Amino acid sequence: MTSSRPSQQAPAVTAGWTRRRVLSVAGGTAAALALAACGAPSSAPPGQNAPSGASGAAGGGSGSKVVIGVGGQTLLTYMAATLAEQLGYYKEEGVDVELQDLQGGSKALTAMLGGSTQVTCGYYEHTIQMQAKNQSIKAFVDMGLSSGLALIVAPKNEGSIKSIGDLKGKNVGVTAPGSSTDMFVKYLLSKNGFQPTDAAVSAIGAGSSAVAAVQNNQVDAAVMLEPDISVLAKQLGKQPVILEDVRSVEGLKEVFGTDSWPSACLYAKTDWLQQNEDTGKKLARAIKRTLDYISQHSGQEIADKMPEKFSGGDKAQYAKVIDDLKKTLSKDGKFTQDGTEAVLKTQRVANPEVGNKDIDLSKTYTNDYVSA
Repeated sequence: MTSSRPSQQAPAVTAGWTRRRVLSVAGGTAAALALAACGAPSSAPPGQNAPSGASGAAGGGSGSKVVIGVGGQTLLTYMAATLAEQLGYYKEEGVDVELQDLQGGSKALTAMLGGSTQVTCGYYEHTIQMQAKNQSIKAFVDMGLSSGLALIVAPKNEGSIKSIGDLKGKNVGVTAPGSSTDMFVKYLLSKNGFQPTDAAVSAIGAGSSAVAAVQNNQVDAAVMLEPDISVLAKQLGKQPVILEDVRSVEGLKEVFGTDSWPSACLYAKTDWLQQNEDTGKKLARAIKRTLDYISQHSGQEIADKMPEKFSGGDKAQYAKVIDDLKKTLSKDGKFTQDGTEAVLKTQRVANPEVGNKDIDLSKTYTNDYVSA
């Protein structure tokens, strides 16, 4: 998808946890995750010229700079990549990093496949999608334990859509067809005994376009992300009705049967990673140190370290959202087998390009770099 930057943050809203959840929008649960989750390109694009000074741009090797493409740099799910730079951890580890904000996960992945970047700060599921297309990429440090998705009912349907089954024949907004938001809808339908195609999906993007689509009842329901949920709540003047939510451990266990679902991470072409092992370890250590910093500091302290423009003009609210985000960040940068299996399970149900293909998860991630 193409991610857009938040224009504002909504005040904290709290509510109880029920089957038909009207959840906390900015507090009480991990309501701060944002996602640049996009469908993977069908194949690697033709090679492109790498930026000057880039390390191993087209086929490995070593150099002085690593260009990391970020799937939406202002999105809080990718906060650790920017914070590591702000704290000077990349330089302290001895690696020269350039972050490129590519405004969407698929764009970041495509740039790496084409050679314009060497590493992607994106979602783990792309490694599975690419293996299904016979292209080998590997994640080497995990940042998030949740995808941060929530299925929200449009205001006009709050009295009629009360369960997943009620989505049959309805129009559900997603960031883009084939994206993780689309796959979430298909997975929920299948999990509840319906066909993945029983609900139609429409692309509503993210940011202001997604908020407007739900607020103006252009769709019957939508899979949304933070900070869009907070903005929607502020526009509506009330809490949105949420049918399913995987922004919390409770939600993850209910939907996926696991307490982790690896999301934001650093990944690279497997051959590049093998040829730049030392660089990969330095990057992993920098992110691990950043995760440690996040766990030991308040949202306000972290917000003060982030670029001023990322707060959307409301640093106090930005700090509150960061405090919620911390609950669903990895503490050690390591992937878990249960978590990666949960992601694969989602892909098998919702992504026909993965389906029942033989997927070797051990080739999609490694903990060796973050453990070094």
